[in-house]
This record gives sequence, structure tokens and C-alpha cells, in this order.
Amino acid sequence: MWFTKSIEDTLKALNVNPETGLTSEEAVKRLKQFGPNRLEAKKKKTVLQIFISQLNDWLIYVLFAAVIITFLMGEYVDAAIIVLVILINASIGVYQELKAGKAIEALMELSSPKALVKRDSHTKEIDSSELVPGDIVILEAGRIIPADLRLIETANLQTEESALTGESVPEHKKAEDVYEDPNTPIGDRENQAFMTSVVTYGRGTGVVVETGMKTELGKIAHLIDNEETTKTPLEKRLNDLGKMLGKITVGICVFIFVLSWFQGRDLAEMFLTAVSLAVASIPEGLAAIVAVVLSIGVTSMSKKNAIVRRLPAVETLGSVNVICSDKTGTLTMNKMTVTQLFTSDGLIDLDDDQQEKISNSAKMLAKGMILCSDATLENGDSTGDPTEVALLVLGDTMEIDRKDLSKNTRRINEKAFDSDRKMMSVLVKEEDGDYKVFTKGALGSLKKVCTKIFSDGEMRDISDIDFEQFSNAASKMSDNALRTLALAYKPATKETQPEEMEQDLVLLGLVGMMDPARDEVKPSIALAKNAGIRTVMITGDHKNTAFAIAKDLAIAQNIDQVITGPELDEFSDEDLRRNVDQYLVYARVSPEHKVKIVRAMKANGNIVSMTGDGVNDAPSLNAADIGVAMGITGTDVAKGAADMILTDDNFSTIVKAIEQGRNIYSNIKKSVIFLLTCNLGEVVLMVIALLIGWASPLIATQLLWINLITDSLPAIALGMDNGDPDVMNEKPRNPKENFLSNGAGLQAVLGGLFIGLICFFAFWYGYYEMGYSPSDKNVPEEVVKNARTLAFMVLVFAQLFYSLGLRNMKKSIFEVGLFSNKYLIGAIVLGILLQVLVLFVPILRDAFKLHMLDQKGWIMAAVLGLLPLAAHEFYKVLFIRKK
Repeated sequence: MWFTKSIEDTLKALNVNPETGLTSEEAVKRLKQFGPNRLEAKKKKTVLQIFISQLNDWLIYVLFAAVIITFLMGEYVDAAIIVLVILINASIGVYQELKAGKAIEALMELSSPKALVKRDSHTKEIDSSELVPGDIVILEAGRIIPADLRLIETANLQTEESALTGESVPEHKKAEDVYEDPNTPIGDRENQAFMTSVVTYGRGTGVVVETGMKTELGKIAHLIDNEETTKTPLEKRLNDLGKMLGKITVGICVFIFVLSWFQGRDLAEMFLTAVSLAVASIPEGLAAIVAVVLSIGVTSMSKKNAIVRRLPAVETLGSVNVICSDKTGTLTMNKMTVTQLFTSDGLIDLDDDQQEKISNSAKMLAKGMILCSDATLENGDSTGDPTEVALLVLGDTMEIDRKDLSKNTRRINEKAFDSDRKMMSVLVKEEDGDYKVFTKGALGSLKKVCTKIFSDGEMRDISDIDFEQFSNAASKMSDNALRTLALAYKPATKETQPEEMEQDLVLLGLVGMMDPARDEVKPSIALAKNAGIRTVMITGDHKNTAFAIAKDLAIAQNIDQVITGPELDEFSDEDLRRNVDQYLVYARVSPEHKVKIVRAMKANGNIVSMTGDGVNDAPSLNAADIGVAMGITGTDVAKGAADMILTDDNFSTIVKAIEQGRNIYSNIKKSVIFLLTCNLGEVVLMVIALLIGWASPLIATQLLWINLITDSLPAIALGMDNGDPDVMNEKPRNPKENFLSNGAGLQAVLGGLFIGLICFFAFWYGYYEMGYSPSDKNVPEEVVKNARTLAFMVLVFAQLFYSLGLRNMKKSIFEVGLFSNKYLIGAIVLGILLQVLVLFVPILRDAFKLHMLDQKGWIMAAVLGLLPLAAHEFYKVLFIRKK
């Protein structure tokens, strides 16, 4: 029971020095001993279980009934073919499910949380799975606690433990507490922090005491059964479409069977034909195909620095018309550099190498900034806020020995930063034993609590002229797109409490720092604008600073397009909704403002993407249609709330993700339209022939074979099509649009009718070339076989070739590139080879009841098979000309 042990006993039991942490060698040994720090994954389905689940469908049950009937009738070959088709279809389904599962697992690995630990006397960030008992973990606001810890140091630390306790109110933590009662509830253990809890305030240090399944969360995981995987809205929509089409098709098949009964046909044969038509016509593999396309798409996106955490986000990406972006790190390089200092002694421009002008005030300013920083910087590797890292670099620039400063000063207490005060304070004990409070924050906030100023090496009362000089200096820095940060201090005692720290302070100085815009951002903003996407910058910077960056990036043209948080507060919700679309830059905003901005934009019908990195950004990330977290600077809370994570914190990656999201949706739509068109063609062929009293154009085994060849590989290959380079010239997709919108449904109907009619003509021609009519009585069996063979070949050729035309709804196949989708070409070639194989191998030809075509038959099959593609291409040419 670690919570019953003192800090000293805990560290002794784990054999670790909190100042140095574990050595790398010891960490490796313990990792082998205790295993990775991760919860055991849910028990996966075996391949056999997945295979059996593919057979768990009422249509498959009907097919099995058909197998039994055909076997009892002595039609052993037909029974064998039906069983073979069922098994092959199930095998393809297994492959698709395994493929999708592996892709999602890869994404989960990419988005695993990080932990800040001390090893080999250095602070470093590692994957949380590498943590071992004895590791010293550093906690700060926004971090998800990566393992169960015994706290050894706390400074106003609060954690939210609702995942374990159900209480959403943050718990205060005290490292020095020890509990004698071994039954102390989790919620009362104030000296511990638990895996997946969130640091909401303050900071602390803890030693890892339990990892993986031995944590409190791991104990709960032992009790959890495998959960059913929920379907995405996209999959539900596809399932609903499939059910609707299924009902229509089954109705048609019942009608065919009843009609055949009245027409006096062979009922056993027509039963098999009707069932096979139902199976062939219903796109039962549509949801699986879409899952594969989505998983392949998001895996590809992850390689381009965009990790999609929730698959429905891919669908939403295509509809985004507003990108609300942070400035720092997303639009800019996230490498802050202090370029100017201002004290009562005047302005120092570090870019101009004015080292000789650095006064004692400036050195004291730099020293205070370092002591107020929670960042680390060692050998070029840094952790923490870029602003705070820049302050450490400032110390190095001014030749301050940070290691010596850290060794000779100790932080006693602190008052953490929050967005309301816009300040943070620390109480430190210096080398000479004196205590001082250092407070850094916005100049406007510090002005309210400063009563003195450090000037000419001593403190004196601050005057209005001093305030005016500092305000003018800050304003000039902001006009030059510099971020300003002020520092104050005061003598203190060991007993100074956090609530006393920010009173009667001495103003020391002001620093101005620059975070230059990324080179690739400006072209990306222009690309987004061309695609009908408005870029809005939301930042905590001053109005002038924000506008300077926004103007440089061509986000805003004039200052009237900029509004500040305090100005927003004067708007009612209705006023904000009416005016929100006219502003392109929001400056000096709080996290609460971000939520209001997003809600107002959405109320106007916009589909909004919002970026964020902090704990307080989680509400706005949740409120947005697409929440985008920063992978490098983002806190674990922000990543957990986001739909997408940028591993490079780059705005241009958002635009690329939107482009790829549009292409993924377009590819899914191609697959849907292809399947609907092909299946409709089969229904049209069968219904017309049977209605006018002709023999069935296709028998059961032929229908199932067509379904096998055309409904799997070509549909998947269309879903893996290359992206359309012109997709960003189109406006965002209406989120209410479905797969059949914008004429796609009509195109599927017309395509299906045309294919059906072409095959109907081929069936008639099969009789005609042998001197018969389908209406004749006592037609020789070989003539019927010839007609069916021709219809069979034309239907397969027509569907395979037609897939080429669906690669782009506007461009011709030559503009797109006839051979640019190698997967589709491969699927078509394979389909044709299998079809020809069935006809040329005698045993297969007899099994499928086919007749070898003559030269005219082959020419007719090729020509008629190409006609639907040619007609579709002709339609596109007319459509393009009309546009």
C-alpha cells in the first residue's frame, strides 16, 4: 500500500534518487521485469470467429438452403459452385476486416500519450508505455498522468479523477500526507496520482509505483468484458442504404418467383435464380468496403502528419468551410526568440547585438524570467511552453549560468498561471538565503499589482510616466508582431502564501519575442481560400500583434477585421451570431471566448475546424465539428478531446487533411455508385426478360459468379483511387448531402438501365445469331446456353469497364490517366482473366452451363461491354461543355 508509506520509505523501496532518476540501464532492466506500461488489449476475434461472423447473414442462410435443395435435386455441381462462392465471399470479408483492424491499431500506436520523466539526471519526454516502477515523473497542468504515482513534491497540485472516482471536481494533492488505514478510498488518497487522471492545476513530481494492469485502472480493466464495436454514422448510413435496397431487391425477387409460378416455369430453378439475384443485387459488402477505404485513407493521412482519431471525422473534413487556427506553432514556427528588452534604463535590441548596453536591470530581468519558467533546455533539446523555452535561451544569450542558478536557488511555492489573472508567480530561496517572489505575465495585469519600479539599481515608487513609458514600449513591440511579457518581483519570506504573492510588486522590465510565420502557411491559406474555406486566426496576443501576423499571411487586410475578447464580451449571443462572419482575427481571447466563437459560427451554418493545444482548449475542440490538437505542443487533454492530431503542429497539414478527406469521401462515393449501378443492371436484365416471358437470361451460379468478380476488388480499387488534384477548386460539400446527391443517384439509375438493356440485347442476339428467337418454343438447349453466355460475358465486361469511367465524374478517363490507378487495372485484368478461364476450361464451362462463343460472339461481347463506358464518357463531355 504505497499511500501508507512516507516519501522516504517509498523512494528507498523503489531504490531511486529523485534528483537523478533511474539510469537508462536500470530502466531497461525494470521494463523487462515489469513489462510495458499499457493495459492489456481487448481479446481479439480469431480468424475463425471473423469468418463465421461473415456467414451470419439471413441472405447467406437462404443460400445454404438453396445448396441443400440443389443437392437433393442431384445438381451437385451447382451446389458446389454456390458453396464455393459463399466461402470466397466470406474470405474476402475476413481480409477486409483484418485490414481495417490493423490500420486502426497503427493509428492507436501513433497517438499514444507521452510522459515527462527524469532519467540519467536529465528531463526527457518518453512514450508512457516505457515507464517503469521507480521512474520520476514531472507533472504539469494539462498532462494526463501516465501511471500510478506516489507523489513526492506538490505545488498547488490538483487532479481530476472522474475516470476512477466518478467525481468531476478536481482533487487537491499533498505529497507529505501518509495514511495509516489500508482501506483508504482512492478519492481520499491525496498523496497519490492515478493513471489517466488529468492535472488541472499546479505542478508536482511523483515516483511511479504501479504500471499497466497493476494500476487502479488496470484493476478495473480486468472486470471489463469485450465491448461491441459501435458503427460510425457513415457506416450506419450505408447500412440503412443497403437495407433499403435489400428490401426493394427482395421484393423484386419475390415478384419474379411468383411470376414464374404463374408462367409455369421450373419452380426449383427459379427459386435458386431469385435467391441468387437477391444476393447478387444487394451490396452487402458495401460497409466492409467503406471500412477498408476509410482505414487505408486515414493510415495514409497519418503518414502526412495528420492522425484521425475518429473515422467519422474523415467525412466531416470534406464539409469544412471555416478553419479557426491558433497562431503560435500552427501558423508560426513555434520557435520564440526574445529580440528586445525594455527596462527603466531603456530599450535593448538583441538583434543588433547591443550586448554592451545590457544593464544590471536587464540581467535581473533575464534571471527572474528563468526562475519563473517550468521549461527545460539541455543540449538543444527542450520541453515545455515555447515562450518559456525562449526565456531560457535569453539567459544563455546574456551569459547567465542556468545550471549554477538552478543549483543555488530553490522554488518554495508558486501560484500557477490561469487565463483570468494572466500571471504566474514563484517564491524562491536564493543562494544568500533571501526569499523573493518573481511574477511574470501580461503588462496590463502586472500594472494592477505593481507599486514600485526597479530603476538605477534600486527600488522607488512607480509613477504614471513610468507606466506610460512601459505601455508605449509594449505597444511598439506589438506593432512589430512581437509578443510581450513583463516581470516584477518583491522581497518575501518563507511563509509568504500564494494569495500574498501578487501584491505590492516591483516592476522590473519587459521582453519582446518573435515567432515567425512558417514558409508553407501562406500558400496553404491561399489554397484553402480557393477551396471556399475561410481561415480565421484566434490568439491570445494583442490586437496589433495579431493583425501584423494576419496581414503578412493574407488572412486579414485591415484592422476592422480584428476583434478582441473584451469587445466580444459586449456582444449578446445573437449579436455575435450576426457579426461573427465579418471578423477574421480574434485577439486577446480566453478559452471561453473560443467556445462562443465556434458556437456562433456553427449557428450560421458553418462547418468549423478548431485547433488547440491547452487543457482549456478542450471545450472548444469538443464544440467544433472537427477538433484539431497539436501533436508536439498539445497537452494530452487537448489530444483526447480532438478528432484529429497534427504531429507537426502545422497549419498546412490541416489543409492537406481537408484535401485528402475530400478525396476519401469522393472515393467512397465512387464505390457506392459503382455497386448500385452494377446491381441495378443485373435486376433490369432479369426483370425485363422474365416479364415478357423469355427464359431466364442468367442462372443462379452465373449471378453469384458475377457478384464475386465485380462487387469486391473493383469496388475496393475505386476506393483506393488517386486523389483528384482539382478537388480543392471545388466548394465544401454540404454536410446534408448523401451519396446520391448532385445527380449521382440519377447517374446510377441511368447507368444501371443502360447496362441492363445492353445485356438484354446481347441475350436476344445470342438467339438471333443461331437462327432462333427467345419467344420460340422448343429451342435447343445449346441455343439458350449461347444466349446466356453472351449476356453473362457482356454483363461482366460492361461492369468492369464501366468502373474506369467512375474514377472522375467530370474528367474523361484520358485526362485522369487510363492506367494511373494500378489497383483498378489489376482488378479489371484479373476479372477478365477469370471470366475467360470459366469459358475456356471445359469442366468450368460445363459447371456454369456455358457455350463457347464464336468469333462474332466475342466481338459482340467486347463491343457491347465497352458501350456503357463510352456512353458515360460521352455524357461527361456533354456535361463539361454545358458547364
